[in-house]
Amino acid sequence: MINRAILVGRLTRDPDLRYTSSGVAVATFTVAVNRQFTNQQGEREADFINCVIWRKSAENFANFTHKGSLVGVDGRIQTRSYENQQGNRVYVTEVIVDNFSLLESRSQSERYQQQHGNDTQGSDSSRNPATNNSENNPFGNSVNKNSTENNAPKSGNNNNDPFADNGKQIDISDDDLPF
Repeated sequence: MINRAILVGRLTRDPDLRYTSSGVAVATFTVAVNRQFTNQQGEREADFINCVIWRKSAENFANFTHKGSLVGVDGRIQTRSYENQQGNRVYVTEVIVDNFSLLESRSQSERYQQQHGNDTQGSDSSRNPATNNSENNPFGNSVNKNSTENNAPKSGNNNNDPFADNGKQIDISDDDLPF
């Protein structure tokens, strides 16, 4: 049987780090993951996926991430249920994280935090905090526009395409391909 979940998205809040009665660290957090398609208004929607991480990884995750951090997590989906104070059965589905990666530098993370502010209520980012500005790369982290423009060939087309208006043929051999 296979049960693997790999997510890339932004944290919707700071991780909540707690300790069990036996002293084991556990952190809970929610990752906003963009959907692959847009809705009828042309906006990208996001899914908000609850995650749990344990032990030293939980402490590291809580120390190095904050609301808005772009992270990648690898784990398994787990379901559980409990009875709440009203006597109702509550079902919970969450990702139990085995590994994580920080997918942007601290400066990029702080820049994202400044651009989107601490309070995202009432803005477009509250509906979809996994989005970034219009300068996104495929992984969702921001592209430094100035460095991209400085490295791009000088042409009348300002779309940051390094091959735009170049007009030269590109020779690629089979040895250059990764597959």
